[in-house]
Formats: sequence, structure tokens, C-alpha cells
Amino acid sequence: MPASGPSVPAATLARTVVFAAFIAVLGLFPGLYVAGAAVPIVLQNAGPLLAGSILGARRGGAATLLFLGLVALGLPLLSGARGGLAPFVGPGGGFILGWAVAAFLVGFIVQRARKPGVAVMLMANAAGIAVDYLVGIPYWAAFTGDLWSAAVQSLAFVPGDAVKLVLVSLIAAAVHRAVPSTLTGSRRAAATSE
Repeated sequence: MPASGPSVPAATLARTVVFAAFIAVLGLFPGLYVAGAAVPIVLQNAGPLLAGSILGARRGGAATLLFLGLVALGLPLLSGARGGLAPFVGPGGGFILGWAVAAFLVGFIVQRARKPGVAVMLMANAAGIAVDYLVGIPYWAAFTGDLWSAAVQSLAFVPGDAVKLVLVSLIAAAVHRAVPSTLTGSRRAAATSE
């Protein structure tokens, strides 16, 4: 008997789950607190960028939301083995919540590119990091009561995020060259099938 509605292909579901797991694995690297800042520098924020870069907006965002949902349920998947609701309501909560927005935005930009090479990836991932800062800094400021101080302290993230941006962009561009059909449903996938 045929299915009556659209179903989620197993490969799509598998990729989403694999990327959620990948974000969790990046949490094994401990966070680094610089100069007593309340928000650590982590490797884990590269995961949502890579998810959006490779899976696109919907699937990259879904992978990140799945990861965040598991953290909210109490699994200690964040850097420093943190889990539960506490990380979301602390000073770094905005940056963590911003990961989902960043993954979606990166995927949205990449999907609209005719050929997502390194330049497109750099632009998309820079936008993803910027939107994470736009969510995270005011959230942090709500705890400190000082937007300027939160913005200045967040400058400690910039060098590491710049390195992650470049590495994620190079990896994602290589994946798209090797497997052009990665972004199913994108303009590029449609163009290559013509």
C-alpha cells in the first residue's frame, strides 16, 4: 500500500542525526575561559556552521535544533559536559541559541549559490558567525547589564572564529566538489540535473 503523504527519506534523516552527533563530538574539546570571561571559547560552534554549509538551511537547522533539544533534555553534550536548561539561561545562552539561526542562515545562503565554492562558503559562514554574535552579545549583556562590556569581551572569540570560518569553508567547498548532490533541492542541484 503506497504512503499517503510525503515521507522523510532515510538518507536525509541519517545526515541530520549524524551532524547532530558531530556537533556533540565537538563538545569533547573543553571550553577556554579567557581573562575570567563568563562565556568560553569553544570549538563546538563550528558544528552548526558546517551543518548549514553541507546540509543546507532546513536540514542543517534541524540537525542543530536536534542537538540543542538533546542538551535541553539534560544530556551533557555541550563543551565542558554541560547539559540541561542551565546553559541556555546563563550568559552564553544566546550564543548557543544563535547556533540554530547561524546554521539556517549559512544553509540559506549556500543553497542560493549557483556554485558554492570557497568564496561563497566564506561569505555564508561569516554571516553565520555574525548572526550568532548578534544573538549572543545582547543576551550576554542582559546578564552583565553592560552591552559595551559584552561586546568588548566577545572580541576574544574573533581570532578563533576566523580560523574556524576558514576551515569550515574549505571543508564544505571540498565536500560540494566531491558530492555535488549534497544540497538536494537547491538551485545548484537543479542546475546540475539539467
